Amino acid sequence: MRVAVVGAGSWGTSVAALAATNTSTVLWARNPELAATMARERVNSEYLPGCRLPDTLEFTADLDEACSSADVIALGVPSHGMRAVLEGARPFVRSDVPVVSLAKGVEQETLLRMSEVATEVLGEAGRVAVLTGPNLAREISAGQPAASVVAARDRELTELLQQLFMTSRFRVYTNPDLVGCEIAGALKNVFAIAAGISAGLGYGDNTRAALITRGLAELARLGVALGGDPLTFAGLAGMGDLVATCTSEQSRNRTVGVELGRGRSVAEITTDMKMVAEGIKTTPAVLALAERAGVDMPIAEQVGAVISQGRQPSELVTALMMREAKSELHGIR
Repeated sequence: MRVAVVGAGSWGTSVAALAATNTSTVLWARNPELAATMARERVNSEYLPGCRLPDTLEFTADLDEACSSADVIALGVPSHGMRAVLEGARPFVRSDVPVVSLAKGVEQETLLRMSEVATEVLGEAGRVAVLTGPNLAREISAGQPAASVVAARDRELTELLQQLFMTSRFRVYTNPDLVGCEIAGALKNVFAIAAGISAGLGYGDNTRAALITRGLAELARLGVALGGDPLTFAGLAGMGDLVATCTSEQSRNRTVGVELGRGRSVAEITTDMKMVAEGIKTTPAVLALAERAGVDMPIAEQVGAVISQGRQPSELVTALMMREAKSELHGIR
């Protein structure tokens, strides 16, 4: 069994390292110089400095070389670049090869989930999966214990992927709810920005706890409306990932929110960031999905207003706190 991981960012590199402990694995980097450096130094100094990569892991900048010999392909590219990379890889991907999305986002133009984009480009519905959960790349690369979930409609596929990616320090669970797991992964980035704004404004743990909890309610409302299983949102793909992303200083989306709360603009923040914060591009798509499904998402709406409409972060608090009084269970059951 040979795995190709397409995308040598921090998470793609981490997943490639996990797979390489179990089976033959190659990591594709768009930049030939980065691929050559990783092969020589066994470190991704650009995205995961200081984290030693397995001696068995191979590297290439040739998409044909990476994909044509692969039995499983994991896609570690940002959601906004997923379609272009898939179209480039399509001539080299055999029809029976499963594709695993590592991205957490929604395509802006089409509002499609990443598995839907993969199916649209490659065909073979049912041979797509997602690996998601509270997975901060640096901690996993350092060998800290973590858990994740692999989701697909095909049970045999999830069990195969479970064995390929699970290690003594990375526990993988299976879940048939592809829709719920993908929606949870995309939406949590929006609420991580909200949590970061709260921190940037100087608010404490009570505020953060309220945002996480009510963010989970919004996430679950939309996820269920789109066909997700309610139990998924209480698991690793839902609550687990939401907590990690909203509380960790390693979270790029939370970092964006902190800087927004401190008064910086989105343009200033993204100019200084090396890696992509998916929540910036995902928020408008999430709001469009919510509008189409008729789902109320007040926190996400306020994040969208700050990102896209220039609303001051301090106004977010007033807008949320002064909403009509409701039951906590309103819109959940």
